Amino acid sequence: MPLSRRDLLRSGAALGALAALPRVAAAAPRPATPVVLATWDNRAAATAAWDVLRAGGYALDAAEAAARIPEADPEDTSVGLGGRPDRDGRVTLDACVMDERHRCGAVAAVEDVLHPVTLARRVMENTPHVMLVGEGARALAEAEGLEMGDLLTPASEAAWREWRETAEYAPGINTERRDRPSGHADDHDTIGVLTLDAAGRLCGACTTSGLAYKMRGRVGDSPIIGGGLFVDGGVGGAVATGHGEEVIRVAGASAVVEAMRHGRTAQDAAASLVERVARVTPADPAMIQVGVLALGPDGSVGAFGLQPGFVYVVARPGSDPAPDAEGTVTNRQPIDGGVLFTVEAPSVL
Repeated sequence: MPLSRRDLLRSGAALGALAALPRVAAAAPRPATPVVLATWDNRAAATAAWDVLRAGGYALDAAEAAARIPEADPEDTSVGLGGRPDRDGRVTLDACVMDERHRCGAVAAVEDVLHPVTLARRVMENTPHVMLVGEGARALAEAEGLEMGDLLTPASEAAWREWRETAEYAPGINTERRDRPSGHADDHDTIGVLTLDAAGRLCGACTTSGLAYKMRGRVGDSPIIGGGLFVDGGVGGAVATGHGEEVIRVAGASAVVEAMRHGRTAQDAAASLVERVARVTPADPAMIQVGVLALGPDGSVGAFGLQPGFVYVVARPGSDPAPDAEGTVTNRQPIDGGVLFTVEAPSVL
């Protein structure tokens, strides 16, 4: 039945009373023990982030500093300069950032930008958008005065030409890796970084040149908020690496954080996501790799891989004998004010 005028007046008065109630301010981040968490054996990147946190810096500055290290490293063939090109011989880059307040920025399929992670942050801070792609992203990089240049190194070009001799120009799952199973020491790609600063702020970043010899225009999970990266400052953050199509299929990073929101530990949340990938993927799990990292606002760490070979690095203060997560420590080294571990994560297969 339609509401009477009296009912409307009563409901309006109730809404007015509710609006008059004092607003409850969001809880400010609590002081925390700084932590850096990064995919693969990116010790130099983790150290760069740690230096920012050790000096009392902001978690997002630390995550960006970490991602910029492999972006400028021509020896890293999966990120930035020196990254393997697409099937047409063009190096295209994807990146994103997210802070503790749900602010985020991303770029995809962008060319000639040395530091796409910095460009993603400029999208977040200097535009009304979350994601820019292709020429639009490149134009913003030029307008912002970011460092530009040809990212196809002679070594990457030679590898591409060799691949082209025998490759079939058709979609495939990790086509450039069919000569060996995943888990090989060279089988790594995206760097995903999660950082927690002393003020309790949790942030993250992701950057990649994507699947080697991919179809032109292919974009994976790395620049997708909720795919390769998701952060909720009061709940936790997650990053994913490996075959991006599988991470997109299960909304990877956001699913991990939602599991943490519902009470699962960082480790359990990471494991549950990778186990789900193993259940639902149409691909042969033996030919792909997916790795997930999770970080709680209390500094708790989670890590899990689809198969053996997914390693990660974690930096924290003091001289703890082991990182706060399951796995096998393969390297431990002191850093200024803390310790840096390389760990092989447990896996499904």
